[in-house]
Amino acid sequence: MIILFGLAGSGKGTQGKALSEIFGWRWVSVGDVIRATGEYQNLTNSGKLIPDADVIRLMDKEIKKNEEEGFEMILDGYPRSVEQARYIADNMVDKIDGAIILEVPKEELIERLTLRGRDDDKERGAIEQRFEIFEQNINEILPLFEAKGIKIVRVDGVGKIEEVTDRLVTAVEQLDPEATEQKEDVNGGEIERSYGE
Repeated sequence: MIILFGLAGSGKGTQGKALSEIFGWRWVSVGDVIRATGEYQNLTNSGKLIPDADVIRLMDKEIKKNEEEGFEMILDGYPRSVEQARYIADNMVDKIDGAIILEVPKEELIERLTLRGRDDDKERGAIEQRFEIFEQNINEILPLFEAKGIKIVRVDGVGKIEEVTDRLVTAVEQLDPEATEQKEDVNGGEIERSYGE
């Protein structure tokens, strides 16, 4: 299991889906899991985070479902808080191959989000609040992960989609050497280039 971190607009969704196709894994987005409930739209639109207990419950259920179906996973945006990170560190550390941080400058992210036009991306103030919350949390999550021996890799998220994907593939293979064999099984040794459309 790989954890994919990044600010809103960094391309986690696009890249998470690409990686899931390349390696034959499941892409599990915390944002999609939360949005699918239809219960938290007012909170997300105002840039606020969902209560930790709710996120942990929803993601625990989703992770267990995929494990039961025999899938490795790429977790997109989970954990989002120190409390969620502690839960993962206490209950899933033996399942985690590592964490990847997708790094993109903030001004580029704001431009991407404005163009994306989703309801929770329209207000610059709400976007900046989400950035601030993310940075506060990631600065506490990373030392916690490092203390548990979870490997962390930073990847440059600027450039063409395919270029960023190639960097991420290298990072995944660095964290989980067995992923190379899974990639070859899925793609016959060839990486599909149709993602990002």
